[in-house]
Amino acid sequence: MLDIKTHGINAELQLPLSELQLAFGHDVTQNSGTLVARLSPELRAYLLAHIHAVSADGRAWTVTVRDLKVQPVEQSASGPYQELTARLWLQAPVGVSTKDFTLNYDVIIHQLVTHKALVAIRQDWEKGVYSEQPEEVGVIRLDIPTGTILPLHINQSGGSMWRGFKSMVSLGMQHIAEGTDHLLFLLVLLLPAPLLVKEKRWGAFGGTQYSIIRLLKVVTAFTVGHSITLFAGASGWLRLPGQPVEVLIALSILVSAIHALRPVFSGKEGYIAAGFGLIHGMAFASTLANLDLDTTRMGLSILGFNIGIELMQLFVIAITAPWLILLSRTSTYPYVRIIGAFWAAIAALAWVIQRVSDKTNFITDLVQQLMKYAPWMIVLLGIAAIVSFSWERYSRKQGLNRL
Repeated sequence: MLDIKTHGINAELQLPLSELQLAFGHDVTQNSGTLVARLSPELRAYLLAHIHAVSADGRAWTVTVRDLKVQPVEQSASGPYQELTARLWLQAPVGVSTKDFTLNYDVIIHQLVTHKALVAIRQDWEKGVYSEQPEEVGVIRLDIPTGTILPLHINQSGGSMWRGFKSMVSLGMQHIAEGTDHLLFLLVLLLPAPLLVKEKRWGAFGGTQYSIIRLLKVVTAFTVGHSITLFAGASGWLRLPGQPVEVLIALSILVSAIHALRPVFSGKEGYIAAGFGLIHGMAFASTLANLDLDTTRMGLSILGFNIGIELMQLFVIAITAPWLILLSRTSTYPYVRIIGAFWAAIAALAWVIQRVSDKTNFITDLVQQLMKYAPWMIVLLGIAAIVSFSWERYSRKQGLNRL
């Protein structure tokens, strides 16, 4: 796996221990847990002797082994299948592009002729390639007719800053589209937005203008909140462990669900949305921080990613808020609000348990399955809103006619 950076390349090798032992000349399958401690110098020397990168003008790159780790990959009938994961840094000569080079690689292959090395680009910002969708660029193997191991020429030219920026916008949209918890938080906070408060309870519909203003306040506040921590986290100024952030996100949904049942912070939804937005922004930031980009590309990534988040949020709100506003004008809405709030609260509690224990449960699995039918749920919401509003309007007219 190759991560192409501005001045060099992060490379991650995944080497099966059973095949490495045949080529390395040392016992690596027995007591594999202590392999790195026992043979780290020899392993590093072996890798450096069999991995070389050369630029288009013939200049050699500097290769450094940064980290070695043994980990099980899967369990088979004969026992666990284990790999040595090696992380390397390939430093390009000054002034040389990291987009065009030749990789000379014969780890294991020099002794085990049936071994093949699959090479993939895991990250290339300017071409919009990320770890979720690695791009295979070639296979290194023994060429039987010539009896030699052919080097692999890698040419990733054709990317651009604009292409990288657009890919960040798409990544932001994808992050929200797949982020069930982020969407659920926002939607639950919007559930009571069209309603007035009467005697510390949710009352009647407050009017279209009132509803739109409340919706805009909540969305804007959430945007401001998560934008601040997205920038701070992605820039490396603020770092928090992932687990506490994910637990707090689940708790933010629970608090919003309670508020949707009965006013807890009526009139202060904007402040709450902004506050919880700060937490959600930290989760957004982790996606970008892992890209390890230079200042210019990170700045464009933050901007593009944030635009993508906003576009997807606005899209989801645009296809749900009109139905919520229409439904809130009917006697059906209290049931919709209460059912939605209870469902969100149960999902939030399940997420808290999952993220604290690091184990999935049937409720979180059910939520993920149900989210596959989200488009149909919105269609049903629209149908329910139209039918309910039309029926009540018809009933009122009939009542007036009788008078």
